[in-house]
Amino acid sequence: MAWNPLRTRVRLPCFLLIVLLVVALPGVPSAEEQDEAIEQTILRQIEAFANDDQEAAWSFASEGIKRRFGDANVFFSMVREAYPAVHRATTIEFVELVPHGTFDIQVVRLTGPDGQRWDAYYRMVRSDGDWRVAGVQLQPADMGI
Repeated sequence: MAWNPLRTRVRLPCFLLIVLLVVALPGVPSAEEQDEAIEQTILRQIEAFANDDQEAAWSFASEGIKRRFGDANVFFSMVREAYPAVHRATTIEFVELVPHGTFDIQVVRLTGPDGQRWDAYYRMVRSDGDWRVAGVQLQPADMGI
């Protein structure tokens, strides 16, 4: 086969594109890594609540939550009063992650200090490459038959 300059010109850009993709891909988290990062953010915030570490719990809150509550003390007091199952969870089970475009919903089954089971719907957002909690909605978990 004779050397063809046209074929060389086509192959070089394709080769460079493949190299660029291979170099860029390690920076894109896999679905498993994303799921793990979301779960770790939630677990670390729940752990901070359990340890009464207001600043650590606050650090996992989104910018929207921080604007709404203003400081760690007000935020922590609100969670302690309104969300005892989050503040003092005795069991934690990750049920389902539901993508919603600009945010994800992580469903977590919690057991509160009174033994009641709850489904917690964590709204998770990315901020500067990290996942943050943008809100939690609780409802009693289905107890089945």
